[in-house]
Amino acid sequence: MRQCLLCLSLLEEQLNFIDLLQLKRKENDVCQECLNTFEEIPEEHCPSCYKAGDKNLCQDCQYWQERGLEVAHKSLYTYNKAMKDYFSRYKFQGDYLLRNVFALCIRRELKKYQSYTILSIPLSESKMKTRGFNQVSGLLEAAQIPYQELLKKKESQTQSSKDRKERLENTGNFYMIENTKIPQKILLVDDIYTTGATLQDAKMTLFENGAKEIMTFSLAR
Repeated sequence: MRQCLLCLSLLEEQLNFIDLLQLKRKENDVCQECLNTFEEIPEEHCPSCYKAGDKNLCQDCQYWQERGLEVAHKSLYTYNKAMKDYFSRYKFQGDYLLRNVFALCIRRELKKYQSYTILSIPLSESKMKTRGFNQVSGLLEAAQIPYQELLKKKESQTQSSKDRKERLENTGNFYMIENTKIPQKILLVDDIYTTGATLQDAKMTLFENGAKEIMTFSLAR
């Protein structure tokens, strides 16, 4: 019997004979009760960034639009208390097994982008040494999604320590890995979308180096 990765309750396996032969699992490694604490993005959301609450363009997207920057983003869940607690355990307490919690839904969603090359948002060297893993790469690997790492991140103050104005104005944090070929169509993946500043900053670097089309994705918004 497996245990729920979040509450450690026992999970029932429901595999057919073919699944057993192929060593496949149909279920998440998390119980339904825990899954129910996460809130999917509702039908009423910003059409550009999936911010919940309104079908009109949100304040953040208006900010980017006024500066001539497009937002083409998709998120799966709101950043509610359950999601905040999840990332606290996964990112900051280093519970790497939790990369598997959303593997099925991420795999199901990202299979829609088969014509895109998937890139993960990188960590700075110091953050990578401190944390020991890139949480975005962990989510993609758990979902068995092939991805590339073409960007490097400069050392800078963490986004979580900045206010909204500082986040929006924070640019120039990424650079290309040397001798890399830039794909024409890119899906850029991050873990959490707050103002969109990190993804816009990374997009600018990619566009400056020859990318033609970039869409973005995050687990939470």
